[in-house]
Amino acid sequence: MPEPTSTETTPLGSLLQGGRVLRITRWGESVLHRPTRPVVSFDAAFHDLLRDMFATMSAADGVGLASTQVGDDRSFFIFRCPDADGRVLVGAICNPVVELPTGRDRHLVSEEEGCLSLPGAYAPLARPDWAVCRGQDQDGRPLEIVGSGLLARCLQHETDHLGGTVFGDRLSSRMRGRLQTSHQEVSYRYPADWPVSPIEPFRPEGDPAGPSA
Repeated sequence: MPEPTSTETTPLGSLLQGGRVLRITRWGESVLHRPTRPVVSFDAAFHDLLRDMFATMSAADGVGLASTQVGDDRSFFIFRCPDADGRVLVGAICNPVVELPTGRDRHLVSEEEGCLSLPGAYAPLARPDWAVCRGQDQDGRPLEIVGSGLLARCLQHETDHLGGTVFGDRLSSRMRGRLQTSHQEVSYRYPADWPVSPIEPFRPEGDPAGPSA
C-alpha cells in the first residue's frame, strides 16, 4: 500500500467546500470500463480534486462518486451516504478493498440502484446488506468503513467502478435493456456536461427518482 506523502493531516471538513463542479462521465466512455491504478500521491493537487468531486456529487444529488466518473483513472472514491440506522457517513477512501459476508452471514437485498453516469435510470439489483471497505484516507493513512443498508450498497457500487464495472454489468441482458430504455426516456434532461449545466425541466411522461452513485 502506498505510504503517506506527508506527515500533515488534511481535515475532511476542509475538502467539503470550495470545489468546482466537474462533468460526470457516461457509460460507454473508456475510463469507466477499465481497472484503475493505485493512488500513490496524497498531495495538494489530489486534495483539490477531492474538493471538486464533493462539489460535483452535491450538484448531482448523489451519495457516492468514483474517480472514473470525473475522468480520473486512479483508485479512489468519495461518499456522503446514510447507513441502515440513518447515520450519514462522509469520507474519501483510496485504494479500497471491499469485504463481503459469506455463508450464513450473507443476506442479499434487492433494491433499486442508479448511477450518476447513467442519469435518471434505475433497476433492482441484489447485493449484500453489509460491507466493510478498507483502504487509505485523503492523506494516505489506513481507513476502514463499515457499511450497512444503503451505505453497504454504495461501498460496493463505487468499488465496482474502480475495477471497471458499472452496475449494469451485474444485470441480466433483459434488465440492462430496460435500464437503457429508461435512461433514453429521460436523457433529454441531462446536458452533455451535466451537472456543470443543470438538469433540464421535466416533461409529463414520468420521472424516476432515487439516490445514485
